[in-house]
Amino acid sequence: MKFKEISEMSSEELQTKKRDIRQEALHLRLQQQSGQLEQPSRLRLLRRQVAQIETALSKRTAKTEAK
Repeated sequence: MKFKEISEMSSEELQTKKRDIRQEALHLRLQQQSGQLEQPSRLRLLRRQVAQIETALSKRTAKTEAK
């Protein structure tokens, strides 16, 4: 997911997306612990997506507080 796509989403959609990504990351970490994880790079990608979403959300809150 590109940052441009993230910035076009609403705040509610971003919160939902962040929750879904974190849930998926939890399942992948559990698979990693049991030795069943096939794509370890997926964990890194999910962490990066969460960081991008949190950055977009914090920019929005900073804009609204500045007004």
